[in-house]
Amino acid sequence: MESGLNQYIQILRKRIWLIIITVFVVTVMSGIISYFFIDKQYAASTKLVVNKSSSYQGYDILDYNAVNTNIMLVNTYKEIIKTPAIMEKVASRFTGEGLTSDMLAGMTKVTSIADTQVMTITATADNYATAAKLANAVSDVFKAEISGIMKVDNVTILNEAKTTDNVGPVTPNIKLNVAAAFIVSLLISVGLVFLIEHLDDTVKTEKDVEKFLGVPTLAVISKIKTADLKNNAPSEPHKKMAGETAYAGVNQ
Repeated sequence: MESGLNQYIQILRKRIWLIIITVFVVTVMSGIISYFFIDKQYAASTKLVVNKSSSYQGYDILDYNAVNTNIMLVNTYKEIIKTPAIMEKVASRFTGEGLTSDMLAGMTKVTSIADTQVMTITATADNYATAAKLANAVSDVFKAEISGIMKVDNVTILNEAKTTDNVGPVTPNIKLNVAAAFIVSLLISVGLVFLIEHLDDTVKTEKDVEKFLGVPTLAVISKIKTADLKNNAPSEPHKKMAGETAYAGVNQ
């Protein structure tokens, strides 16, 4: 087990630069794309409560049946909000922006927490001012129109979106994108290193000979550098050129 782990570590160390370069390039590119090329989206939200109480001797009272009825109405109201009956009236407030009712419906999301009477209307746009204006418009129009649609006035706006708030974009989440790119690129690069090692059947060391051929190493040829060949090359004998004077040494 330990020898196998050491082998894996050696494989990673042998190609550590491939891992580092891959992770660095992918992570940096993810940050650049997220910051410069992905359109920023802003979100604003309002909350409404569906609450119709019973009346007894001039006092409003809550009972279990009324609460259950209101909770069931929430799901119905969530569907009504995005219908043309509401969105076409909302679109009349955005004539200058050139947004149609279908476009506004796609920019609007209605959610609720299970078993509660509260609805959240969230609007997204390419700037916060438009998102806040849309969320407030949907809430206002829905509250005004629901009494005529359902013949009951049981919707109250809990809070409106503040158009003066300085809110950052909800997408893209640059930190999340960069973190995800780092993790994914790390996993892919490690897998690529092991794949390259698995497909590489070249013999590089005497250990590879013993591993693949199953025979002991008899001799090892050292690696010879080009500089060593030049330094050890025999000097060429001097060739006498035509007309060159020859001298003979005289032994004393």
